[in-house]
Amino acid sequence: MQHIHGWAPGRLPDVEARAEQVIRAYEDIGMRVSYCFALRDQNHLVYEPNQDFLARVPDDVKPLLRRHFDRFQLDADDTIALFANLREKHHNKERVKIQLAPANLHWCSDKALERLAETSERYDAPLHMHLVETAYQKEYAKRRGGGTAVDYIARFGLLGPKMTLGHGVWLNEADIDRIAETGTNICHNCSSNFRLRSGVAPLNRFEACGINVAIGLDEAGINDDRDMLQEMRMVLRAHREPGMDDRIPGTGQILRMATEGGARTTPYGASLGQLEVGRRADMVLIDWQRLTFPYLDVETPVLDAVIQRAKVAGVRVVLVAGEVVYRDGRFTRIDRDAMLHALSDMLRRELTQEEQDRRRLSKAILPHVRAFYERYFDAEAHEPFYRPSSRQ
Repeated sequence: MQHIHGWAPGRLPDVEARAEQVIRAYEDIGMRVSYCFALRDQNHLVYEPNQDFLARVPDDVKPLLRRHFDRFQLDADDTIALFANLREKHHNKERVKIQLAPANLHWCSDKALERLAETSERYDAPLHMHLVETAYQKEYAKRRGGGTAVDYIARFGLLGPKMTLGHGVWLNEADIDRIAETGTNICHNCSSNFRLRSGVAPLNRFEACGINVAIGLDEAGINDDRDMLQEMRMVLRAHREPGMDDRIPGTGQILRMATEGGARTTPYGASLGQLEVGRRADMVLIDWQRLTFPYLDVETPVLDAVIQRAKVAGVRVVLVAGEVVYRDGRFTRIDRDAMLHALSDMLRRELTQEEQDRRRLSKAILPHVRAFYERYFDAEAHEPFYRPSSRQ
């Protein structure tokens, strides 16, 4: 699991305590994880400074929005300190690694990008950064730096084999060529891009250029179930360009993206992703009878059957570092049913006052967020790219 922790309120000790809880959960289950906390030090709601947007909303919304912004107190130095603290404690473990995560260009100041580049170099630490997921992010990069988002982060030395760019839906041809030339990785989040209306990434172009591509879910999968087997089929089918040529993903490419390609975007690198002597014994065993029943033609390649037919219900065993952590529908280290009932009970409790305030804020602020982005592509717009919506 590549776990990118997105939001956590409080100061450094509070956030670090939450990070430790997340890491401990993976350890309790027996999963392998690369954990990182996303660095956000600006523009926490829209693509302008918090105080500028706060000044634009009505007076009755200001107190709620101000309290929301005040919850997030980590600056760039704090987030780097969090990385260093967690790495010192966990990084030498077999199943836990710590890496860096610049959240996205619009969320990172120049100081943050500088610190991230320095820290990655110092610790030889990989980075995972969402980039140009949406057309709005492409436009933001142009306004911030006069070029593309790839151009901008390149100024800080952030391209290369240690960097993975999440999404990359709105990259241009020159960006893609530069990513290929520098050995930068891409994480393709196909179903998330569909669900969030971000667009369709040019996966076939990535592959043609020799870019290492991983398959990710970015939390927002189609069914809210984080089903990687289904995601593999989604990627296989979503990029079938019209025509008779072979510029479409094959099952071998899909398997590589979901295994070795993903491993290369983490600190585990080449130690995962293939069944070879000397690599870590992480394996998923799937019931062959479930794949082949009621019929499978003898000429059908095994890999085709796995990619196109495998379901979660057919997973019999999962091994991590040679240990069986899941067998025949049950986890070996934890009681899944008890955990889910406990989670259900916790989430059914009454909302706290803070949670009620956030719910009120989400409804009150939506017209103003929508208005901000409705104005964003207006050719005649000038800073601050904001106009109150007629619907509010």
